[in-house]
Amino acid sequence: MKVLVINCGSSSLKYQLIDMEGEQVLAKGLVERIGIAGSLLTHRTNGQKTEIQQAIPDHKVAIQLVIDALLSPQYGVLKNLSEISAVGHRVVHGGEKFARSVVVDAAVMAALRECSELAPLHNPANIIGIEACRALLPDAPQVAVFDTAFHQTMPREAYMYGLPYEYYQKYGLRRYGFHGTSHKYVSRRAAKLLGRPLSELKLVTCHLGNGSSITAVQGGVSVDTSLGFGTISGTIMGTRCGDVDPAIIPFLMEKENLTPAAMNDVLYKKSGLLGLSGVSSDARDIEAAAAEGNERAELALSVLAYLTRKYIGAYAAAMGGLDAIVFTAGIGENSITIRERVCAGLEFLGAKLDREKNKVRGQEVDVAVAGAKVRILVVPTNEELMIAQETAELVG
Repeated sequence: MKVLVINCGSSSLKYQLIDMEGEQVLAKGLVERIGIAGSLLTHRTNGQKTEIQQAIPDHKVAIQLVIDALLSPQYGVLKNLSEISAVGHRVVHGGEKFARSVVVDAAVMAALRECSELAPLHNPANIIGIEACRALLPDAPQVAVFDTAFHQTMPREAYMYGLPYEYYQKYGLRRYGFHGTSHKYVSRRAAKLLGRPLSELKLVTCHLGNGSSITAVQGGVSVDTSLGFGTISGTIMGTRCGDVDPAIIPFLMEKENLTPAAMNDVLYKKSGLLGLSGVSSDARDIEAAAAEGNERAELALSVLAYLTRKYIGAYAAAMGGLDAIVFTAGIGENSITIRERVCAGLEFLGAKLDREKNKVRGQEVDVAVAGAKVRILVVPTNEELMIAQETAELVG
């Protein structure tokens, strides 16, 4: 079975074609600047990179271009479209309607449109991608895999906010959580690395990147997570603020004469690592600046590590114990410094980092000292493979 995985952004499209027999990536690529001048498709297969630059006015044209690349006599990997058994789509928000992946039909499409209010920057693009694939690949089942679905197992005390209950009823104001596909994938891999059933484990999975979230995974299901109704709570991120006192928002709006849109811009685009350091939103740049003595860069790294460590401790308490901490995503997989800073002080939980073992980037490895009660794992995430696996399970 060959599954095409599609991840549509507002002006971009990432894809992978995966042969589920052996879970081999046959081709992958990125379409950039959809609807913008300078549109580009970068297609990779068998170590070969092909770039196609042409006008790409919309996602339907982008997906047609992807199909043409997959069928190309020069750099394609398919003889005909019937080889694509199904298409798996990343969908950011499923609200409370979807607790698992689903085969797309008319009712699902209607529900996705209803959820667009909760993710106005992402869901409309995801819907466009599904519609385009349904038109161009009418014989292939389309499957929606939701970022939020994994977190639908949270108990009410974990997802409810202390706001008037009517706002939950009227507007769905609650914690939803995101990066669920990543948290689900790395928790499964962690169980294999530990050689224990996932159903017996208490894990804290730390998806640390330009966007970050930390999740308590107990018995294989999410019981709490740091991202909430939106994508700015929890630890600080590249440009997002993380946890702030809500009283700051009206105070700043009044002092700086900010509109709601301008305040949103501050919280989402001007804060986090960028706002604290004044250097960059990229942790690599900030680590380099801190090493040269930049005090604000050092502060940004300290805040990131402190908040992440605080969530690990809180989630260990929520679960009544901890078997392993899992680091993943761009920073979690690659930053030796951040992993070391996060784990400093967690020895009381039984988690002790081996500094020599920790000198790795992008590898699946246990970096805890021998005999430590709580294991510390680095697990590169693979959301595309997780989407393909869920798609294959659904369509058989």
